[in-house]
Parts: sequence; structure tokens; C-alpha cells
Amino acid sequence: MQQEISVIYDGQCEFCKNCLAWVEKKLVITAIPYQSADLSRFGLTINQCAQQLHVIEDGKTYPGIKAVIYLLRKRKNRLFAFTLKVSGPLGDKGYKWVAANRSSVVVAAFNYLLIKANCAS
Repeated sequence: MQQEISVIYDGQCEFCKNCLAWVEKKLVITAIPYQSADLSRFGLTINQCAQQLHVIEDGKTYPGIKAVIYLLRKRKNRLFAFTLKVSGPLGDKGYKWVAANRSSVVVAAFNYLLIKANCAS
């Protein structure tokens, strides 16, 4: 029996929404904006969720880049997940940069590509 995968994300972030729409094309998840979630149910705080994505499955929580890697593995994007994992601190710094610069031109470009990918299928 497959466990439910809950994803706590920033519901005001278009990049987050588009990333999750892409994930949902191949993976069943329950995406919950932290702004409306019962965070105590997951043992999380508003501050934690405002800073990074969290994935919860089977009582285990994966924050930030670990959440991204986890979702990519579950989605069968193993090469991309492996690349992020072996990048170590660089992948973590990249995740934190994107989270802190969601309105930048670089993130907007990735968001545009995600929208195109989501509309393509």
C-alpha cells in the first residue's frame, strides 16, 4: 500500500505551484499551501514553511533540497535526483537561492519553461 505524500509549499509562489503541477503529472501528491495548512499536524512551523518546501511521507519529513530530490526520485527522474544529491552543498545553496529570489529573471525564466512543459501534455 502506497503512503500518502503530503507537500507543504508556499501557496503564494507561482514557481512552487508550477513545479508541483509538473510533479503531479506523474506522481500522486497532496499539495497543501502552508498558509492554510494545520502545520501542527506535521510538526512544522510557519517560519520553517516560509523558508522551504517540506515533503512528508510515512511520518518522515524532507525539507528543502531533500524534498526536491525525494519528489524527483518518486517521479522517476532519477538522474536529475542523483545529480542534485551528489552536488551536495551546491544543490542546497542553489535551492536556497531560488527560494530567496523567486522574483528574479532567472527564476521567471524557469517558471516560463515549467508553464510550457505543463501545457505541452
